[in-house]
Amino acid sequence: MSFHLIIIGDEILHGSRQDKHFAFFKSLLAQYGLQLGLVQYLPDDRPLLVAQLQRSFSDGLPTFVTGGIGATPDDHTRQAAAQALNLPLQLHPEGIANIEAVSRQRGDTFDSSAHRQRLRMAEFPAGADLIPNAYNGIAGFSICEHYFLPGFPIMAHPMAEWVLNTYYAALFHQTPRSHRAIWLFDLPESHIAPVMEAIEKRYPGIHSYSLPTEGGMDDDGRISLARVEFGLKAEGAACAHIDAAWEEALQQLQAAGGRLVLMK
Repeated sequence: MSFHLIIIGDEILHGSRQDKHFAFFKSLLAQYGLQLGLVQYLPDDRPLLVAQLQRSFSDGLPTFVTGGIGATPDDHTRQAAAQALNLPLQLHPEGIANIEAVSRQRGDTFDSSAHRQRLRMAEFPAGADLIPNAYNGIAGFSICEHYFLPGFPIMAHPMAEWVLNTYYAALFHQTPRSHRAIWLFDLPESHIAPVMEAIEKRYPGIHSYSLPTEGGMDDDGRISLARVEFGLKAEGAACAHIDAAWEEALQQLQAAGGRLVLMK
């Protein structure tokens, strides 16, 4: 099963903070036999967020969304999600209780400006469910298989694990996947492409890939051909045919003049 990931924040797009979500979510999903199918980076721009979330909701695929669910003027994600679904924002009773607990812990009365500002983080699209936040008690929310998490990795990452174990445990390791790869030298991609096309045509469900690295200069000052990582991927029923496809691909690459080196 594939998940989408939407990472929201001007600070990431502008480079003032380094993204730590992509690598984590890719690894987390793989740990459970799931995979990341799409990653999108978006700014803190409400009209753009509304448009992109409308598209994402219409896709109907499970999606993690990080960032922009705070209570400052540059946080737009909660409002954009509600607008994308044509739903009102509503104070969530359990969310209110969470905020009240935080305010009591910090010594803020319920009529203080700090508490009233904090209470905005309990406003979610009508019908949303909460995602518990063990770090500071201020919940994220889920709606239409979209899981809205804080931008801070220390909060978002445990919350994402909770989502997977709560809603998707029955799907863990249900889809077999196979992968074969090798280093390929002395063969330009123009000679590799026909092999890839032939393998994919002969073995439906088998996907090939070619990832070249830049060539350098050899000892005689001539430009050398790039090293290429060549591989095949399969999932589900197609895994039964990957060994036959792999042997056939290697034979064709060698016949075309390629030099094959096992990857370490």
